[in-house]
Amino acid sequence: MTQKIVPVIMAGGKGTRLWPLSRAAAPKQFIRFIGDKTLFQETLLRVSDPTLYEAPVILTNEEFRFLVAEQARELDIGLAAILLEPVARNTAAAVAAAATLVRDRFDEDTVMHVLGSDYEIVADDTYFECVRIAAATAAQGKLVTFGIQPTEPATGYGYIEGGKTLPTGARTVARFVEKPPLAKAEDMVATGGFYWNSGMFMFSVSGVLAEMRSYAAPVLKAAADAIAKGVRDLDFIRLDKAAFATSPNISIDYAVMEKTSNAAVVPSPFKWSDLGSWDSVWKSGSRDENGNLAAGNTTVVNTKNSLIMTHGVHLAVQGMDDIAVIASEDAVYVGRLQDSQDVGNLVKMLAAAPTTSQLTETHPTSYRPWGGYTSVLNGDRFQVKRIFVTPGKKLSLQKHHHRSEHWIVVKGTAEVTIGENVQMLRENESVYIPLGEVHRLANPGKIMLELIEVQTGSYLGEDDIIRIVDEFGRS
Repeated sequence: MTQKIVPVIMAGGKGTRLWPLSRAAAPKQFIRFIGDKTLFQETLLRVSDPTLYEAPVILTNEEFRFLVAEQARELDIGLAAILLEPVARNTAAAVAAAATLVRDRFDEDTVMHVLGSDYEIVADDTYFECVRIAAATAAQGKLVTFGIQPTEPATGYGYIEGGKTLPTGARTVARFVEKPPLAKAEDMVATGGFYWNSGMFMFSVSGVLAEMRSYAAPVLKAAADAIAKGVRDLDFIRLDKAAFATSPNISIDYAVMEKTSNAAVVPSPFKWSDLGSWDSVWKSGSRDENGNLAAGNTTVVNTKNSLIMTHGVHLAVQGMDDIAVIASEDAVYVGRLQDSQDVGNLVKMLAAAPTTSQLTETHPTSYRPWGGYTSVLNGDRFQVKRIFVTPGKKLSLQKHHHRSEHWIVVKGTAEVTIGENVQMLRENESVYIPLGEVHRLANPGKIMLELIEVQTGSYLGEDDIIRIVDEFGRS
């Protein structure tokens, strides 16, 4: 039993509306847009007060499991559990699985705070006062959502109309409104009493499970079975695929919140953005006297009201107005800020073409549980990568059927196993791994190990890895 709130963080989304920085294998919640922390890490920090919260439960998918673990480790924040969803089934099934887990670990009176991992929120006193009101309301059996005070007649959000005021300061929910046309949004904002639907919730385990039994029984059964038949794998809990897949694909809003008579909304005037498009990133950031938001290596001249951001090449922008110029390591997007809601359609076009589909899936830099690698250069029968290995980590003991490798250490110390031989390499030292030879790379040092890897051979795909021993359960 606990008197604290159990945070449940949804971190499995694969949105690509912030392309080219956000991609299917590295979506926006795990990207550093401005500053040194990702949106997922900022979410972890908002629920890190041990006097208010228990350790968080994370829901994500197989592909992001090591990103979640590593980004939590960087902040030294412990996680209660990482639930791996085997198939995408929207937020109703995720909430049901989390509620089942929390009930089993604590009890039915426990209050859950369900959050997305991809919002930008200013967690000031106003924010935590809203959390306090929501927790008090949830403890009385209400299913609580946070309604953001509108700052404009936005058409990209759903709205909630507040009803009568409850003793806690929350309001009953009069109705939910789908994403409206502009004229209707203007009327609602002018009338008052309408709020943006933030997608954040607070409810007791017993409260949400009771409403799911009434309105979403198939979802609850699928999630409960998936938990019961789940398998622990290192720090992860793999939900049973066959059971979880039987759940209807439906959001918690449609499945429960819009049907229950027990819903409440906390009017929330804190700063919030779902960062769903480049113009929302521009609006949420700190702009200069010309209305520009620039991040990374940029030079901006005679330009106004624009977003200039780079994670790669230096961007020089001159004589422009109301544009977004976004550069990743391997792609650049240029478009008007007012059109940035349509980036998703552009990404669909790129994904449909064989020559550009990879640009929507992965970055040149890929992260692994031991560190990661950056693709530097690809050619006919050769490939150059930058490998980085976290202190104390090691790659799997492996071999390749179609390629040999040369390793040159540029930073740190490498422990290299080749066959029966183990040797230490330091900066500016190199080694050759012949085709078919069993080998392993480890970082025994205290600083990040960086090396350049040159692969040569007839086939250089990532699936030419035969893992013999792997501490991350991939062999």
